[in-house]
Amino acid sequence: MRRTVAIVAMTACLCFGQTAPRKAVPRVASTAGNPSSLKAAEDLWKSGDFFNANELFKALVAAYPDNAFYRLRWGQLFAERFAPDEAVKLYQEALEIDPKYALAYLLTADILADEYNPKAAEAADKALEIDANLYHAHEIKAKMALEDDDHKKAVELADAALKIEPTALDAIAIHTAIDLLADKESTWEPKLANRGKGYELIAHLLVLNRRYEEGIIWYRKAISADPKLWSAHAELGVNLMRLAREDEARIELELAYENHFRDAATVNTLRLMDTYKDFETFKTPTTVLRLHKKEAAALKPYFEAEMLRSMAVYEKKYEFKLKKPVQLEVYPNHEDFAVRTMGLPGLGALGVTFNDVVAMDSPSGRKPGEFHWASTLWHEMSHVYILTLTNYRVPRWYTEGMAVHEETATVPDWGDRITPDVIAAIRDKKLLPVAQIDRGFVHPSYPGQVIVSYFQAGKICDYIAKRWGEKKLLDIALQFAKNRPTVDVLREQLGMEPEAFDKDFLAEIDKETSNTVKNFETWTKGLAELNKLSREATPNNDEIIKKGRDLEAIYPDYIEAGNAYVLVAKACAAKGDKACALDEYGKYSAHSGRDAAPVMALAKLLDEAGKKKEAAAALERLLFISPLDQELHPRLGELYLATGEPAKAAREYGVQLALKPIDMAGSYFNLARAFNAQGLKDKAREEAFNALEAAPDFRPAQKLLLELSGEGQKP
Repeated sequence: MRRTVAIVAMTACLCFGQTAPRKAVPRVASTAGNPSSLKAAEDLWKSGDFFNANELFKALVAAYPDNAFYRLRWGQLFAERFAPDEAVKLYQEALEIDPKYALAYLLTADILADEYNPKAAEAADKALEIDANLYHAHEIKAKMALEDDDHKKAVELADAALKIEPTALDAIAIHTAIDLLADKESTWEPKLANRGKGYELIAHLLVLNRRYEEGIIWYRKAISADPKLWSAHAELGVNLMRLAREDEARIELELAYENHFRDAATVNTLRLMDTYKDFETFKTPTTVLRLHKKEAAALKPYFEAEMLRSMAVYEKKYEFKLKKPVQLEVYPNHEDFAVRTMGLPGLGALGVTFNDVVAMDSPSGRKPGEFHWASTLWHEMSHVYILTLTNYRVPRWYTEGMAVHEETATVPDWGDRITPDVIAAIRDKKLLPVAQIDRGFVHPSYPGQVIVSYFQAGKICDYIAKRWGEKKLLDIALQFAKNRPTVDVLREQLGMEPEAFDKDFLAEIDKETSNTVKNFETWTKGLAELNKLSREATPNNDEIIKKGRDLEAIYPDYIEAGNAYVLVAKACAAKGDKACALDEYGKYSAHSGRDAAPVMALAKLLDEAGKKKEAAAALERLLFISPLDQELHPRLGELYLATGEPAKAAREYGVQLALKPIDMAGSYFNLARAFNAQGLKDKAREEAFNALEAAPDFRPAQKLLLELSGEGQKP
């Protein structure tokens, strides 16, 4: 997935077991037990001797395998010490012993909710079925509803908890957060009674809604109420880090760490900060670009140019000028990027935006061709503008939809194509109503729903622009800036009820995808057969071409591994039919194919056909996909020289040198040629000398120096 899978995962409260503080837990009937050993384990836990507490719980469970309570308490220790998976396993073991153990369901729900697992609601319901007085189950579901942007349901569930327990902390915090998110002064805040955990939950909910500055304020309130609430110190540090306030972030993170709050987010973020000495920072009046030293020289020309270009386009399009420079951080190690954005490795995204700070993978952080870095950059820069001009009041679906829309609005062959996951979702009628689409980002109910949600949100914005005009997208954003709900904004701006919009939108999607959806199984089977045919010792190229083109017609957007375009192009080339191969590689490129080899083959065929400008344009696509490819820059440089663009040629040869090629002398010489073609004689002479320093007998450089001095000219 290209970008924010989902941004909620990056802003999650990762302090597992912290929602419900450790307290006395009701016992259940068991066949046997050892109260003295249990007390010893509890005392060790309370004193902070977690290792020996763990050993005692392990012994207790081994000695009394039928005691569900011992497993539950051991699980709570794991939850508190940042091992939620182990905790859930123990809770499930407790339920196997006692299927009516309501608290085991409740604690399972707590952890699953922290992980944005929709099954948390199911576990909470099971707890309530067994014990209707477990009000925290209502609180868990209320928090999930608020995460889905369903404020009405969140209020109802919080009230259900308060009906059972009038001082229920999370329910009061949820009410307070709902008021704050609506920009209202809350009458609920005094009922928090200066309880730090309540302030911490409010901060988390604000951060989840991209209200980072406000979240930081509430984390500070939590710490003021309870200075030893180390989870709040850690979350404050992570969020300060997100906004590039690194000195403040380090203070909070180190304080949490020194006081034994050493969850993965805290530890990993501190480790990442220690690596910043390996990065270089480049500034313009409107941008701050941070690149790793090992690739900074090669990437700076492209990344800085795209930042400035995107800002110029968005400033005009959104009629809005940013007041602060945008900071872009590019990470060659994907796990470093994941830590930068959420404090934990394992993130599936390519980029993420926090106010005016953008972090993203470097092209070197992914398998070549796996993602389009410029498309990702434009996606994230759209977030910067949309979030800022709406004062962070825009729904998740709309900011993501606008960002996806902008990818192909910039250049038609940018952006991700329709994936098989999306085709299957359309076929199975799984697209959500526009009023509920946020749920698909936050609590996906089936694998791949986050990808589907990105597709759907982007297509909604495409559809609005097509039917009502591009300006309507800005009008809608400006209404969201007034903190108005999706239903009201669409009803007013589009002049129709959301249900009617859904009907028209789905009809448009069906129109665009009906052939692919209807023939999806045929295509799936046919592609497998086509790949099998291509692997035969003596492939039947005519059959491959015919079957491949039939598959292209069914699913033209499929450009992933084993796609029909490349297989047909290779079959054409094997027959010696260059025109056919050129056509197929051209279709692959036009549909956003990102594998370098087919695009290189396309450029070669275009060059051989004398279409040098088209060949250069084909290779330029790879600058936005694989800019660290050693083969790309000299080939593109030669094409630029041939088409009379020596300044661009100089850029390419300069990048080639930054990549430290084997043939340094030849690369210096090529750069000298490019400077010479621009009339920059002094620079050309300097690079020719550099070529001779690398290889003293390099005759082309010697000849160029003679020409530059005038000695090589004919009388």
